[in-house]
Amino acid sequence: MAGAIASRMSFSSLKRKQPKTFTVRIVTMDAEMEFNCEVKKQILDEKIYCPPEASVLLASYAVQAKYGDYDPSVHKRGFLAQEELLPKRVINLYQMTPEMWEERITAWYAEHRGRARDEAEMEYLKIAQDLEMYGVNYFTIRNKKGTELLLGVDALGLHIYDPENRLTPKISFPWNEIRNISYSDKEFTIKPLDKKIDVFKFNSSKLRVNKLILQLCIGNHDLFMRRRKADSLEVQQMKAQAREEKARKQMERQRLAREKQMREEAERTRDELERRLLQMKEEATMANEALMRSEETADLLAEKAQITEEEAKLLAQKAAEAEQEMQRIKATAIRTEEEKRLMEQKVLEAEVLALKMAEESERRAKEADQLKQDLQEAREAERRAKQKLLEITTKPTYPPMNPIPAPLPPDIPNFNLIGDSLSFDFKDTDMKRLSMEIEKEKVEYMEKSKHLQEQLNELKTEIEALKLKERETALDILHNENSDRGGTSSKHNTIKKPQAQGRRPICI
Repeated sequence: MAGAIASRMSFSSLKRKQPKTFTVRIVTMDAEMEFNCEVKKQILDEKIYCPPEASVLLASYAVQAKYGDYDPSVHKRGFLAQEELLPKRVINLYQMTPEMWEERITAWYAEHRGRARDEAEMEYLKIAQDLEMYGVNYFTIRNKKGTELLLGVDALGLHIYDPENRLTPKISFPWNEIRNISYSDKEFTIKPLDKKIDVFKFNSSKLRVNKLILQLCIGNHDLFMRRRKADSLEVQQMKAQAREEKARKQMERQRLAREKQMREEAERTRDELERRLLQMKEEATMANEALMRSEETADLLAEKAQITEEEAKLLAQKAAEAEQEMQRIKATAIRTEEEKRLMEQKVLEAEVLALKMAEESERRAKEADQLKQDLQEAREAERRAKQKLLEITTKPTYPPMNPIPAPLPPDIPNFNLIGDSLSFDFKDTDMKRLSMEIEKEKVEYMEKSKHLQEQLNELKTEIEALKLKERETALDILHNENSDRGGTSSKHNTIKKPQAQGRRPICI
């Protein structure tokens, strides 16, 4: 291009050049999956800023789209260990282990039960499109003063950003408030509908950048206006077909859900029956074992009863013998008592007899002394008599008499009884031994939307205590400031005016 290229284009002139009819492009499932993967990649690569709590929610929908409904028996702890679900910035911002992140993602993943894969992906996109940097193409520009700025082009309009803050635009131009966009060489001009507002001009670095910006503006403005027009007959038919297809898919999903539920119930019933059958088999086995043990016990009891009966007979025999022995001992005791009494009586009689004999001996001793005295006197008298006789005669007429001591009467025996008393001690050792044997035998015998925000706020509150303030990035700080101000400076404010209430999710 040899000279300066000048190009001016308004949206009205663009519409005149467009054909009256147009072809609506149908986004296939593969294209939608590819687009969804691209959005997910940009979030994980931090090309699109995403708050920590929104990152966890998006991760739960990504898991639902990949694994289907949550099943505790299949999706056990650690099944997300190899998955890349959160931006590294979010992981480094909190003192949380991978297990703690997995626990929070799984908690929300379990709440998405019943959502099909395409529904989970659509929810992912609905949440992602509300992010400040979603769908925004940034271009480096300079204003009249030469200050470096960023121009953002997206489906809502044009936005002017500070290079250090890509979240909150300094000024925004919604598509429905722009009258004309044009460029001449490197200078780009934005003319608002309101003539009271000054025209905004800026310069880009290269001419081809202005061409790219204009093409993006034309495409986004066309889509913006097309979504706000009445649908053509062809589009209405396609939407009706889409609704019918959606209803058919919904019915198909419901049918599959019912079949799945019936199959699960049948499997549970089968498992219950198998469990009961196994339990009954175990009970039958236990009953059989118990029966065998009972039979063995019965045999043992019968044998023991026989032994007991024999022991009872033996005990009865021993008891009879013991009774006889007791009777004999009693009889012996009686006889012994009588003998003892007789012995005592004999001892008494012997003592009395000994006393009598002692008295008689004393009496006889006295008599003997008296006799001795009489003998002496008689001898003395005899001597005197002899003397007198000698005196009378020369030769005595009678020979002298030899004194012979008088013997004791033969009827009095001479014996000495030594002993003060006579006693008899009977020890019943046989009786005690027999009693102990009987007692021992006896002893031996007896022995178990609003709800979504609440979720985000709840998660944010839970993990706020683990946040590391020194690791916050500039985008984190800007996002927190926007949240504290209630989002008053968000790029969505102008599009939420009455003119733009018809906004729908964008599918490129």
